[in-house]
This record gives sequence, structure tokens and C-alpha cells, in this order.
Amino acid sequence: MTQHLSQCAIKRAMTRDKRKPIPPMTPDLDAIIDRHRDRPGALLPLLHDIQHALGYVPPDRIPDIAAALNLSQAETHGVITFYTDFRTTPPARTVVKFCMAEACQARGAEAAAEKLCGALKLSMGETSSDGRVSLEPAYCLGLCASGPAALVDERPLARLEGARLENLIATVRA
Repeated sequence: MTQHLSQCAIKRAMTRDKRKPIPPMTPDLDAIIDRHRDRPGALLPLLHDIQHALGYVPPDRIPDIAAALNLSQAETHGVITFYTDFRTTPPARTVVKFCMAEACQARGAEAAAEKLCGALKLSMGETSSDGRVSLEPAYCLGLCASGPAALVDERPLARLEGARLENLIATVRA
């Protein structure tokens, strides 16, 4: 019985109502930067840590990051903009990364993406005006045999056709 209750509690926690705001925590970005200051090749790990803490890399902190690592601001900005997983604006409440790689396309990703875009009234790469959902293209999520696939808030979903795609649309709209 206890095991069943804990599984129910986990499921409730995972499906928590996202409409309730979570109080923001202000991470100490200076401490994160200092942790990486003297490490060789620290830029990518530092950017990942900042993005993990905030959900994005604030553009106004690029000078601090560059100075701490003895890099130019252009180098730092170039890395942030080169890698598609880094963002310089706060993410939407729900982020859908839809795989558009060849294997998923061969399994119907284009049609599924069109249906998803139409239902959400967004194009790939757009965020809804209310900030509730972002729809981003991804290029290979490693779920090639079970495409079309997507990551929804970093949780993988596969075989997004028919009812599964409809469930994704309903969940994202809620």
C-alpha cells in the first residue's frame, strides 16, 4: 500500500498544475561564475550551470562571464548563439522540442509538426504571446526508431501520431 501511495504522489508531482506560479529563486550567478573561473575549458560547463539555474543565460551577464574566463565578449556571445540549447531570454512555461531530423521525418514528423503548429497557432521557433509554450525544432533526440519524437520540458515522448499527438496538444494547451 505504501509503495502505491508513493507512486501516486510521484505521479501527482509530475502532473502538477503548471498554472500555479512557482516562487522564483534567485541563484547567485557570481558564485556560479567563481566556481568555474580557474578551470580550463570552463565556458560550456559554466553556461550550462547558469542556464540550469535560471533557464537562460542573461545577456547582461556576458561581460562578467567573459572577464572571469579571460575571453572576449564576442567569443562568449558566439558560443551562446552557436549552440541552440542556450537561450538568452527566459523560457516559456512549457517548451516542446520537436524532432525534425531525417529519421523522424521518414516516420511522419513533418505531418505531425504541421498539425502541432496548426493546433498551437505557432511556427517552429516561436513562443506564444502569453509565454505559455515554445515550439522549437530539434535535430535528433536519439529516438529514431520510435519517431516522430519530441521533448516536452526535457521529458521524451515518442510515436507522436494519432492519439499520442492529440494528447500532447491537449496537455500543452492546458
